[in-house]
Formats: sequence, structure tokens, C-alpha cells
Amino acid sequence: MFYYLLYPLRDYISVFNVFRYITFRTAYATITSLGICFIFGPMIIRMLRRRNVLNGVRNHTPEHHYDKRTTPTMGGLMILLAVIVPTLLWANLSNRYILLCLLATCWLGLMGFIDDYLRVIKHKQAGLVGRYKIAGQAILGLVIGILLLAYPDDPTMATRTTVPFFKNVYPDLGIFYIPFVILVITGASNAVNLADGLDGLAIGMFVFAAAAFAGLTYVTGHSQFSSYLNIIYLRQAGELTIFCGSLVGASLGFLWFNAHPAEVFMGDTGSLALGGALATVAILIKKEILLAIVCGIFVVEAISVIIQVVAFRLTGRRVFKMAPLHHHFELMSWPESKLVIRFWILSALLALVTLSTLKLR
Repeated sequence: MFYYLLYPLRDYISVFNVFRYITFRTAYATITSLGICFIFGPMIIRMLRRRNVLNGVRNHTPEHHYDKRTTPTMGGLMILLAVIVPTLLWANLSNRYILLCLLATCWLGLMGFIDDYLRVIKHKQAGLVGRYKIAGQAILGLVIGILLLAYPDDPTMATRTTVPFFKNVYPDLGIFYIPFVILVITGASNAVNLADGLDGLAIGMFVFAAAAFAGLTYVTGHSQFSSYLNIIYLRQAGELTIFCGSLVGASLGFLWFNAHPAEVFMGDTGSLALGGALATVAILIKKEILLAIVCGIFVVEAISVIIQVVAFRLTGRRVFKMAPLHHHFELMSWPESKLVIRFWILSALLALVTLSTLKLR
């Protein structure tokens, strides 16, 4: 919005020329996201508490988590507000990559809201039935995949992806491209959801992933940087930096209230939206494999659940004390704050590794 309202005034007042710069708009989108969280966060928390939208306790969690049952959930509403509004204010809304990211955020945010509503308000322990959740994620992936094939930024790269650590290697997925998009979106959104089990854990790790992708989107959309780094150049990708800045600001703002002891939990409203939003960014800039690296802890958390379920069904025995993996370490007597900070450190390391792949090829 500001891009359309203020940038045209540059011919009359030169200071408005700053609105052409993605870096400027990204910085202020991040600040706007933080401001929205700080201003509206306490109001949202009070509203959730007043309406008795409390976390409760899910099955298969350590006993000491019962102390968290009176903490409000569905705080993802704060995250959605802090992502969508700054993006609308600071991004170029004629950019279809931005529109696709907003679509993914709203779509999965609504799915998460329905899941939380059924679980918390209607007291259905399972929330939204798993097959319906997967179906909703798959439909979103199908829509995004079809749109990218119909309107590619670079037709020669429409069904291709990039491989980390290798130059000029762009495998063509062909007819498997749309299933691949569905897999990335479904996997990422569920992985963030599974990791959201301790105060500040998922949102803190997500900050590093979103910041890394802010850097990736910027260089992918910058002709000189992409040429220097010998990576694919996508003209519309640069504007996604603003969206990633909003993700970073919203995550930091939510962490202010979600840090131990948490005042609010994001619920599926936030976790599904965040995972799907970042997955969409990765798909748009052809960095899907890098998403698995930068979100490595989320991936390990999801794999631990799969291993636990498969092992128990096949042998009747458990590999971990409890899954996801963070519960295993809890039951090994790791203090919650120490566990969370260690996972943050590993996430920061993975973000640096991800960015280093731009040169290590």
C-alpha cells in the first residue's frame, strides 16, 4: 500500500524514493510486525483468556506439562496479524509471489484456526481430523503448483529445483513437480506443528529459518548478486524479502510473549501458517532442498515421530522415551530452558550452513 501511495511522490519529494528499495521496505515491515505484536499482543492474550481459550493438555506429553493447561492458546492470531498487515502495507501487491505467500498463510492459518477451535472450544480432543488436515494442505499445494506451471517467472525453470553445493545442477521433476510441491508444503507445515511443544521452542527456531530465507530471496531477486553467486535469478523473488521480514518480525514479537514461562501458545493457527508460508517461499525461489537444511531441527522432530510410530506398530517397542524428540530430552531431565536454547543454537548453525551453500559449490 505504501509502495503505491508514497513511491509515486518521489518526483515531487525526493525522500520518497527510498520506497523503491527492498531493503528499506523489509526493515520497516519487520519493525511494523514487531509493533503490531507489542501493541495488540496483550489485547489478544486477554481476549483469549477472557473467552477461556486455554491450552489444555494433549495426550502423549510429559506430566509436568499439566502446569501449562491454563495458558491461552490460538496465539497464532497475533502472528497472522503481524505477518499479513505489514506485507500489505510495505510490499508491492502486484507481485504474484507475494499474493501466493499471502494465500498460503491465510489458507493454513484458517485450517489451524479450525483445528484449534474444534479442540479448545468444542472440546474434541483430536481437533480437525487428520485426513481433512492433510487434504487441505494437499489442495493448497495443488493450487500453488498449478499456478506456478501456468504462470512461471522463468519458463525454463518451471518444473526444476536447485541442488545445494552444486553449480548449474537443476534437476527437472517433470510430472512429479506438483506432487513435490504438495509434499514440501504438507511436510513443512506439519513439522513446525510437531516442534511446537515447549515455551519458545518452535518460534525461536523459526526466526533463524525465516531470516536465512530473507537473505536467499534477496539475492535470488537481485540480478547482480545472483550473477556473482552463480545462482538462479528470478525477477519477482526480491519482493519476497519483505514477506520474510514480516515473518521474522512476527516471530520475534510472538517470542516476547511465548518465552518461558509462556503467556500464550501459538496453536495450530500459527504453526501450520508459519510452516506453510516458509515452504511456499522456498518453492517460489527454487530452494526446497535448502528448506530441509535450514529447518533441520523441525525435520528431525517430524522424523522422530514417524520412527516412534512405525517402530511401535512393528515391534511394540519405542525407540525414544517420548516423541517428538524434544519430549525425549525432557524425560532425560534436560531443563526446558536449556533444551530450548540448545535447539536455538543448532538452528542458528543450520541457518549459517544454509547461507554458506551460496558460495560452497
